[in-house]
Amino acid sequence: MAADPPRDGADAIQDAWRRELPGVPVESIGVITRIWWAAKVFGDERRRLLAKLGVDVATLDLLSTLRRSGPPYRMRAGELAEACMVTRGAITQRVERAARAGLVERTTTGSGYHARAVALTDAGNALLDRVVADLLATEDRLIGHLAPERRDQLADLLRDLLAGLDGTTVTGQVGD
Repeated sequence: MAADPPRDGADAIQDAWRRELPGVPVESIGVITRIWWAAKVFGDERRRLLAKLGVDVATLDLLSTLRRSGPPYRMRAGELAEACMVTRGAITQRVERAARAGLVERTTTGSGYHARAVALTDAGNALLDRVVADLLATEDRLIGHLAPERRDQLADLLRDLLAGLDGTTVTGQVGD
């Protein structure tokens, strides 16, 4: 039988609230506090790495969304906003910044105003290849202490957790 993991700060917080408010359910602290702490570590690490690589989280999200759409790596602004889970105004700002940097270009997919689209440029594609490779290697290192089956188990548990948050729409990035 595996030994219990060592107690941590979340256990201390949970114990204190159990003592201070007897009868109030405090079990969520053990889950939610640890998720918040992990999200902070992951978010801080991501921001540090992206700053070093010269790209911000919003630009990475935009470029990644275009790349994951598959060739020709082009989407309409409304599709981008929906896929990035941000407002159309936020997408407009992201596209402006990325276009000024030469990472995306505005194109047309037909005729008329609504046929306008945003496409990934060769420079955007090259930056994304470099950034995503470094980012995924860093994230793999962050969870590398977990055995592969534990990673799968955790992914399944988090998927279940999110699926059970009825009607909650996940938008933006952690900390937005």
